[in-house]
Amino acid sequence: MSSVLTTKSPFEPVIERVCQRVAPLWPLRNFVAVNPYVGLADRPFWEAHTFLKQSGGAGLAMDRGYYREKMASGHLREEDLLAVMARYGVKGPVERLLSGIEEQPGGSVVRIVTLSRLASELDGSDWSSFVVERISHFCASFFDEGQSAWKNPWVGESLWSGWLSFARIDKSPVVMGISGYPSLIARLSPDPGQAMEMVLSALDVPETMLESYLFSLLSTIGGWASWTRYQKWQAELKNGDSFYLRDLLAIRLVFEWIFLEGFRDRNISQRWKKEKGALSLSLSGKNPSPQRVFPERLFQEALEMHYEKELVALLSGPETPVPSSERPDFHAVFCIDVRSEVFRRNLESVAPGGRTIGFAGFFGVPLEYVPFGSVEGKSHLPILFSPAYRIQEQPTGTSSDDRKKMGKQRQARLRESTLFKTFKTSAASCFSYVEAFGILSLGKLLGDSLGWSRPVPHPLKKGLSGEGLDRMAPVLDYSVDPETGEQAGIPPSERMRLAEMILQNMGLTRNFSRVVAIVGHGSSTTNNPHGTGLDCGACGGQTGEVSARIAASLLNDGETRKRLADEKGILIPEDTLFIAALHDTTRDQVRIFDWGALPVSHLPDVTRLEKAFREAGLKSMAERADSLGLAGKPPGIILADLEQRAKDWSHVRPEWGLAGNAAFIAAPRSRTRGKNLAGRVFLHDYTWQDDPGFETLKLILTAPLVVANWINMQYYGSMVDNDHYGSGNKVLHNVVGGSVGVLEGNGGDLRCGLSLQSLHDGKRWVHEPIRLLAIVEAPLEPIETIIEEHDLLRNLIDNEWIHLFRIDESGAVRKRMEREVWK
Repeated sequence: MSSVLTTKSPFEPVIERVCQRVAPLWPLRNFVAVNPYVGLADRPFWEAHTFLKQSGGAGLAMDRGYYREKMASGHLREEDLLAVMARYGVKGPVERLLSGIEEQPGGSVVRIVTLSRLASELDGSDWSSFVVERISHFCASFFDEGQSAWKNPWVGESLWSGWLSFARIDKSPVVMGISGYPSLIARLSPDPGQAMEMVLSALDVPETMLESYLFSLLSTIGGWASWTRYQKWQAELKNGDSFYLRDLLAIRLVFEWIFLEGFRDRNISQRWKKEKGALSLSLSGKNPSPQRVFPERLFQEALEMHYEKELVALLSGPETPVPSSERPDFHAVFCIDVRSEVFRRNLESVAPGGRTIGFAGFFGVPLEYVPFGSVEGKSHLPILFSPAYRIQEQPTGTSSDDRKKMGKQRQARLRESTLFKTFKTSAASCFSYVEAFGILSLGKLLGDSLGWSRPVPHPLKKGLSGEGLDRMAPVLDYSVDPETGEQAGIPPSERMRLAEMILQNMGLTRNFSRVVAIVGHGSSTTNNPHGTGLDCGACGGQTGEVSARIAASLLNDGETRKRLADEKGILIPEDTLFIAALHDTTRDQVRIFDWGALPVSHLPDVTRLEKAFREAGLKSMAERADSLGLAGKPPGIILADLEQRAKDWSHVRPEWGLAGNAAFIAAPRSRTRGKNLAGRVFLHDYTWQDDPGFETLKLILTAPLVVANWINMQYYGSMVDNDHYGSGNKVLHNVVGGSVGVLEGNGGDLRCGLSLQSLHDGKRWVHEPIRLLAIVEAPLEPIETIIEEHDLLRNLIDNEWIHLFRIDESGAVRKRMEREVWK
């Protein structure tokens, strides 16, 4: 339940606007990449930089020392910096810019001052941290998903009403010395709208600074603001709404009012009036021009220009001819994830007769997956969409009675596990348990520490025996529960349409090989709160196993194939077999599923493909060895190290994930085949001549490209402003609420984004913060039409959150400089 604002006030439009500026934070169970600046996409990139700095953030650029290091390493060149300077008419020696001596007029940014900060300056106490602690402790309890042994006392209440109850009994502010705190709380309305109107009237914030001020307040508790924005996002997917975020803003505002009233005897009101006047004067003009020039902007654009020139030069070279055999040895469809680029390139080098294809990792099947014995499902599709099908996991080769029996056994094991955990952690038994049984855990503790065993079972395997695990598979068959009416599987009437869409969008409608592998991907990691962030972003933070197996099952369905041939002219040969596989991105190994179900006629083909996967994996491991500190080591040593990383609960870098991502390419594979893109590019196969209505192009630009932007900006924000958009030191993480998120240490705000260990190897930055370069091979007119018809895409491109290029009919790569203007 969340509060409904019953009072409409003159502040309502700006409150709504500020709430929309906040990016959502997905829970740990499906920790997907989120663009932390998604709510600012309607502003030009460098205008957003100024807004963020005004609101107390670090902006959208690194510190000057970083750019000096990049210049020293050759990744930022003086010629590029001079070219950018010339573009904006900036003169002066490069050395003066790098040293910080050369500043441009208007380069400084006036920052918003909060009353909590003023109070800290008046008496020396850290009131800003105190406010964050009180709000964070309350929110951790309010949003707990079952981790705490103590039940949330505010179940059924709104966030605002729950906090009012909490505030009335919270003695911390009184102990800390806030005068009249209980009486101030007693004056607050049960309606958060009325409370906000009263507080804002008392604070008398000038209109020119109101949006920046409110956003800066939410930024001080940005993690919880993002969590409540996620609640609103989920509600909106179901055509509903949530007011948790507004309630949170009301709570944070109240603390400002408490300082104004509680510190009057220390002349805080006079300080506040003076600060407001100075801020209002500096912000009284129009928003800063997006063309505003300051050194960090010059450095950042020069850094991006360097990579842009490298990539364009690589793509402008001659295309690599695809082997001319009419029927390839195999097709292997991979996710567009940047880690797949390395594997695809190496697979093509060891098996040149095969073809690889890049396609979104959910393989076009918008599904919710319900593990065996569970009631609730998990969405396996990009978070921008809602699932259309509910797919159940079932043990294959069993009767209905056996399945029911196995389901009850699993549920019983899960209950026993939960009860045992409750016993171990309860106040009455936790110490006696350790004293009595602690020595018996020594072997397991040693095995877990050395990576010989796993501290806890994988969540999807918990409660299942070895035999049960081997039998589990997602089921395509359609059914309706006679008791609940709930549907599962994919109705036969919809399969042909779905199969056609999959094949059209992946560009595979002819010349089918005997074996087509649908290869999802997932990571192997242990005891990692953010482990799902290393799995497939296109699958909602899950592995691509389920999506691959369902897609393969659908495309093997005889009736579906017949209808495709009869109604759509897509003829899949009788001897073409679709198989499912999973690329383990930690180990660079590919596992092929359902060997027991393969027809004897295709065993030699699949065996050859498995051998090619194995050889490609060894080459991929060798390629990644340098970034893992294993350069020059023999393959056996590298593999052993990767195995250790996958099982070691204490390893902070099981793999680098999507670090280094910088570009998105939608073009025929011949444009990129054989070219080393260094695992930095999202690769989506696309041939515009096979897309007469440009529907596939529209889908690529409005879905995979946007998802790639979210991933790119998550890494970007986590690096340029880890305090606000990252999660700090991974070693200090403590899980909150079961799956809500993490704290860094035992307090502070909920952390969002990536840890420093996902970006830095302890000596140098592994990631490079570059805005996504999107390169599309397609005619100009449909590209411009699609951009114009989609507001989100238009904002990302026109406001330079994405740099857009196209490959024209001559093979030249041209950059979109502004609306309908290409260079």
